Amino acid sequence: MRSYGYGNSIKSFSEISSHDFTQQLVNKIKKEIENRGKEYILGVDEEEYKAYLIENYSLEPLSIDYDSEIVDKPTVSKEWLEDRFYREKYEAEVFNFTIRYNFVGSSVLFKVKPSSWTMTSAEIYVDEQNSTVSFSFKLYKKDPEEFKRTKIDYQRRAFTNIGNANKEATNWMQSLPVTVNSLFEQQKNKHLQEDDFFTAINVKVNKDTTSVFTAPTIKKKIIPQPSVSKNKEFSSEPMMAKKMYDDILKVIYDLGKSMEKKPSTYKDKDEEGIRDQFLLVLETRYDSTTASGETFNRGGKTDIILKYAKDGSNLFVAECKFWHGASEFHKAISQLFDRYLTWRDSKAALMLFVTNKDFTNVIDTIKKETSNHPYFLKSVGTRGETSFSFHFHLPQDKDKTVFLEIIAFHYDK
Repeated sequence: MRSYGYGNSIKSFSEISSHDFTQQLVNKIKKEIENRGKEYILGVDEEEYKAYLIENYSLEPLSIDYDSEIVDKPTVSKEWLEDRFYREKYEAEVFNFTIRYNFVGSSVLFKVKPSSWTMTSAEIYVDEQNSTVSFSFKLYKKDPEEFKRTKIDYQRRAFTNIGNANKEATNWMQSLPVTVNSLFEQQKNKHLQEDDFFTAINVKVNKDTTSVFTAPTIKKKIIPQPSVSKNKEFSSEPMMAKKMYDDILKVIYDLGKSMEKKPSTYKDKDEEGIRDQFLLVLETRYDSTTASGETFNRGGKTDIILKYAKDGSNLFVAECKFWHGASEFHKAISQLFDRYLTWRDSKAALMLFVTNKDFTNVIDTIKKETSNHPYFLKSVGTRGETSFSFHFHLPQDKDKTVFLEIIAFHYDK
């Protein structure tokens, strides 16, 4: 969930009722959707935008690592105290202790008073940046046993309600998809009704303003950059971090789907023309890499190749082809593996541009025919409706596994 950093002391699990808290979240989601405007709401990929909202407003249950306990060196001060028996005042040393713990989860939950609440609390300090939570107390004498009793008492009062707060988080997460869907549909229907009204009174809406949007990212991703071992020896692990590979495939898939909705981006273009649309994004997205098209690698020119800038090592290889049936599909896979991939290439993709009207039939053929290729090892799932993940082996080395993503796009205009 988005950051709710704060630095002042709060009363643990007592600052805001769970009802008011969840209502605030609902209002924030509603406001965020409303602020997007009609063009965005009617043009965005609905499922992607809803997924973004769900991720952005998710709550992760709190968990405190009591084994990480750190007792700060106490500060010593002096206070005037009153003797209970003689009613006389005297000056005494006071030891001020702070106990801190690491935690994981949504820090905002420390403020929430759950509907089922045990009547106890304590002042705590939440440091979201360092993911620590702490409390402080005073001792008026150097007594280890009293220190332990006081610490345990504060810990109990501070964190007794953590389980109840986590139940509120669980309830919120169960209701969040329904909430997001309902609020989005309300705003979407409002805009559609407005358009219907404009149509009824002959107000023309400029269709040229219609745009294709993708869901905003919550924050800029820190994509792990490729690294090369000092001794340059081959490792069974791919050279490119999986997170970076996943990001590359997501960028390709999201961009390709957006282009499906904008025929001007692919109409009358050949493979090279369409490929350049993808290359434009990939070549500027990652640090320490270079992206190029029609680059020689092994025995021919591959359509897209990402290299590690420092030493030119290959990170990712992709081939782009128009769909011409199962036979040509097999040839395209063979071309990629026989001509372009070297022993050190472990991440690849085959991008298929389908002009057939019957796209479903083509997808079914891809699913069926891929396993019939002689280099096929196994299917490892899907990344989307038309993005399929496989393990293949190199023709010259059956023990060398290559990650192959086969992605199909419908460009039928």
